[in-house]
Amino acid sequence: MKLLAIDCAANLCAASVYDATAKRELGRSVLDLGKGHAEQLMAVIAEALEAGATDYAGLGAIAVSVGPGSFTGLRVGVSTARGLALALKIPAIGVTTLEALAAEAATAFPGRTVLAALDAGREEIHAAFYDERLVLTYGPAVATLADVVAMAMATSPVLAGTAAALISASAGREFDVGPRTATADIVTYARLAAAKGAGERPKPLYLRGADAKPQAGFILSRIRP
Repeated sequence: MKLLAIDCAANLCAASVYDATAKRELGRSVLDLGKGHAEQLMAVIAEALEAGATDYAGLGAIAVSVGPGSFTGLRVGVSTARGLALALKIPAIGVTTLEALAAEAATAFPGRTVLAALDAGREEIHAAFYDERLVLTYGPAVATLADVVAMAMATSPVLAGTAAALISASAGREFDVGPRTATADIVTYARLAAAKGAGERPKPLYLRGADAKPQAGFILSRIRP
């Protein structure tokens, strides 16, 4: 089965065509955008399909990163994955950025617990903890830096994600560290989705609300005739 993986959770707009039977990547396209995922994603997908010598009809599933990550990017990626899956009558499979980062850390340090943590600003950390078999035992959740540091000190895990340096600095000690990025390599999402198989339809994992909120104080009262 060929699987298309999509990632718009962070700065990257990425797509990969993956052969789940042979367990190898056939083609990919990755742009480091920051913003503008909606305008570029379909072109990135087209480039990945061409690189993988396949087309939409040759796909058996769609994988997508569901966050936590960019509020807008997640909406773009997940809505595109669900739309393609519906049109092609194939499953869409969601993979969190934290489990993808943890999987890469576990590859570098097998048999270790992993704390995947993303710096969410406002002194908040988006965190998930995985045991030695990469089974989720905590999160994904919003935690304080102090709570995450306490968890790291108590368990000495491998760290992964953008908050790794912050945790080490706050703890006053070094930890083994996997990827320090906001998202994993696109083929990691493909591999994890292929192992999961079909399940519930993916939806964005928002651990807190959007930064942009309606300014109710500026709403004028409706004038009745």
